[in-house]
Amino acid sequence: MTTTSPVSGLTASATAGDFPAGTVEPDYVLTEALGTDPASVFAAIGAEDREYWDRARDFVQDEVLPVIDGFWERGDYPLHLLKRLGELDLLRDGVPVNGFPAMSRMAAGLVTMEISRGDGSVATMIAVQGGLALRSVAECGSAVQKERWLPAIAAGTEYAAFALTEPTHGSDAVALESTATGTAGGYLLNGEKKWIGNGSVGGVTVVWARGEDGQVHGYLVPQDTPGYAATKIEGKLALRAIWQAHIRLDNVFVPEEDVLPGARTFKDTARVLLATRLGVAWSAVGHATACYETAVQYARQRRQFGRPLGASQIVQERLARMLSELATMQLMVVQMTRLDEEGTLTPEQASLAKFTCTRTARAIASNARDLLGGNGILLANRVARHLADIEAIHTYEGTETMQALIIGRGITGTSAFS
Repeated sequence: MTTTSPVSGLTASATAGDFPAGTVEPDYVLTEALGTDPASVFAAIGAEDREYWDRARDFVQDEVLPVIDGFWERGDYPLHLLKRLGELDLLRDGVPVNGFPAMSRMAAGLVTMEISRGDGSVATMIAVQGGLALRSVAECGSAVQKERWLPAIAAGTEYAAFALTEPTHGSDAVALESTATGTAGGYLLNGEKKWIGNGSVGGVTVVWARGEDGQVHGYLVPQDTPGYAATKIEGKLALRAIWQAHIRLDNVFVPEEDVLPGARTFKDTARVLLATRLGVAWSAVGHATACYETAVQYARQRRQFGRPLGASQIVQERLARMLSELATMQLMVVQMTRLDEEGTLTPEQASLAKFTCTRTARAIASNARDLLGGNGILLANRVARHLADIEAIHTYEGTETMQALIIGRGITGTSAFS
């Protein structure tokens, strides 16, 4: 009788008799959650926050990792995972919504980190739907708008997008050129938006446009509104399992009741962006954790020169370096989140967290990719997917250069944006 090896997936007889010794590569098991916490930074996490974290981890292990490579490779959007995030109450990014239990900023960070350890596209669903769109309505909407949209967006029964970036205005989004012109009963929106997650999947889009007063305002636009045309952006090499759209607004009518009354200037937009910047840092920690833990598991299972890869001094040095960098990131996001919960987090501190964590995640992912050798470029070994997706989070919610200028302004007292 033959038995199946849990490591190689081959029968014992085939392993022993059908192939020359050493020619059969094992089926590496690389996706286990190792609970990496070298500085015990998560040891004091409270029970309520940990419950959110555990729920996110179970979701990643049971529902994301088994399917995500296929969606990522095909460039398909697993909308069922967005709905599941809503069903599991993992979609809110800490935004308070009536009828939902309290979710602290720490819990929101832990969820973002854990979902990012699974996949960056799924984490971006939270960043777009919860971090940006939901927060815009929660902070700038009327009581009627909040009652209509917040529970549905939080539960994932309505899709939501946040349309700020334009084809010619990314880092300088404050100079956006989309316009809102007054007309009978409301406004007409004209212009274009680019890189808008969820912008083409139905639901509602929070559109930011410049009014006749010269200020930036927010408008709730159902995506089936006449004049709203959204095209999925093709050819992406990152975040392939979520769709971003190029949107054209051609005399899109928005009634008065769909104008966000609390969105009066770009400062209100920036307030939403500030809240999500720290979330990007948490996401970077999740990506880096996935790359580090994959490298650890691979080093234990891969054999070269007659011994495990992890028995080599240079491999242990690489793993030690990655762990050191990961610990730095963990300590930073936890401390910054504590400041955020106290209401003392500054824009410079949020930028420092994103600046440090996304660039460090890049280094860890590159190191892990190299440690896996040729196997590091295979989707099945997950590092390549995270390596690509880190490039996206390194850019969105403000590029590294923009974060550096915010930090530099705080250091010198002088703005260098223009």
